[in-house]
Parts: sequence; structure tokens; C-alpha cells
Amino acid sequence: MTTFNQITSPIKTHLENFEPFFRKAVASNIPMLDKILHYIIRRKGKQMRPIMIFLSAGLCGEITEESYHGALTIELIHSATLVHDDVVDDSFQRRGAFSINALWRNKIAVLVGDFILGKGLTWCIEHKEYKFLELISETVSAMSEGEIIQIEKARKLDITREVYFDIIEKKTASLLACSAAIGAASTTDNDQIITEMKEFGKDLGIAFQIKDDLLDYQNSSIIGKPTGNDLRERKVTLPLIYALEQSTTKEQKRVLRKLRKKKKSNNDISELTEFVISRGGIEHAEKQMNQFTDSAHTRLMKFPKSIYRDSLELYIKFVTIRKK
Repeated sequence: MTTFNQITSPIKTHLENFEPFFRKAVASNIPMLDKILHYIIRRKGKQMRPIMIFLSAGLCGEITEESYHGALTIELIHSATLVHDDVVDDSFQRRGAFSINALWRNKIAVLVGDFILGKGLTWCIEHKEYKFLELISETVSAMSEGEIIQIEKARKLDITREVYFDIIEKKTASLLACSAAIGAASTTDNDQIITEMKEFGKDLGIAFQIKDDLLDYQNSSIIGKPTGNDLRERKVTLPLIYALEQSTTKEQKRVLRKLRKKKKSNNDISELTEFVISRGGIEHAEKQMNQFTDSAHTRLMKFPKSIYRDSLELYIKFVTIRKK
């Protein structure tokens, strides 16, 4: 069983040093803003993206001060997008705690998200990390495009396979791809290596999102039933897309009619879940996920063997076996 400690073993000291570095960088002399920023910091997740930056830097050369700058910037950009996402989705929870908009309302949440985003971009300029700025600007634009496409398509429920992959490449994979590229760019000027790491991160990011989609169909440890959150929110993901592809026009209309309901009962969710399972949607999504992780692994094997490559191999495994 792959553990997070195994993945982060070569960069343990760097992650420990990064914590106070991050806290100091985001401090504000505005009491309310500082309070909110500390609330965000205390509830940070596994830091998958800073971990990617440090491992990528170690793989491509040496972990440098620029690697810390990159990790800080990516963590700021990621935090800003999460704050904004909660406003867009009217979500009042984030990682089991109240979201910023739930505690301080939408106006403050949007402004805090803007502040964090601006802080990340300003950091790049102040430290002359112009390559980072180029990569991040492209990523922020792509993430915004992905979110808008998803909102537009969710209204009509006409998300095709091609649109689905376009959305997740922009919304999810682009940030992990940017992290891998920044890690490389913090230690080398070789554009070929930076591009290869960006493609590695993109493949892994797509697999990460497909796994997220699959988790929605797994049993909750609390209620023993699929969570069905995506289905409740009318999100059309790969398992459902494939199931619809295998169905008759009459079946498609019946399923989409049920999916369009604003309030879905537990029976509705169970029926939709059973439909996806019976049409092979889960197996197909797992196969697609594995194809992307295989592609990421192939790219990784182009680099010399090292403790960082070993950890990135474990990172790939973690993406596919994680439970949340």
C-alpha cells in the first residue's frame, strides 16, 4: 500500500521548511484578511502540487530557492481557485469545514480569492520568475475556460466525451501540469525537459480527475451507499458518458430526464448509479484512467533512476488507489 510518507520521503525537510516560508509570505497587516488567510492555511490539503514541484525539481536537477518560489506561487493560485470555486458552486463546505463564503459571505470570499491570486502573480514579478509567470498565466486562463464550459454544458446536459476531456484537462490537469513544469523550470532552462514534465503532469492530472469521478460511485463508509454528489449536481462525468453511449435513444432520454430533476431522491441516485454500473461505465473509466497513468509512467521512465523518480512512481500509484 502506497503511503503519503513514502511519496514525500525525499523531500520531507523541504516540505517542513516550506510551511513557515508560506505562512510568512501570505501574512497581511489587515487583521480581517490575516484572520481569513490563517483559516485557509490551517485547512490546506495534502499539498499535492507543491509536492509535485519539489519532486519534479529533484528529478530534473536540484531543489533550489526558485523551487520554493514555484511551490509558493502554485499553492497560492490553487487556494485562490478553491475560494472562487466555492462561490461559483454555492458550496458551504471545503474539506469538512466551512468554506470562506459560508463564514464571510460571497463578497469577502471573492475579494480574498482575488488577493491570493494577485499575491501569487506579484511574487513571481518581485522575484523575477518570469518563466513561472508565463506558465501560471496560461494555466489560470485554461482553468477559467474549463469552468465556463462546464457551467454552459451542465445547463443542456450535452457533454460529449470530447468536451469532457477538454474540461478536465483545463480545470484539473492544467494545474498539475503547471506544477510539474515549474518544478523543472526551477532547476533547468532546457525547454524540452520542461515540456516533457508538463505533459507528465497533464497525463497524471487527467487520471486524477477520472479517479475523482469514480469515487462518486463508490460506497460511503458512513451510509454504505454511493455518494452520488456529481449526479445530484447534474455533473456528467466519464462513467455516465460511456453508459449513455451504450444505450438506446429511449434509455438516454429517460436517464437525462431523471438527471435534470432539481431534487433527486436516494432512489433516483440509486437508479442512475445502477444504470452506469450495468452499462460498464465504471470499468471503462478505470481503463481510461489507467491509460493516462501508463502514459505518465512512460514519460517518467525517460529520466534517470533516482529517489525522486521512485517517489513520482509512487505518486502515480497513489492517484489511482486513493480513497478520497
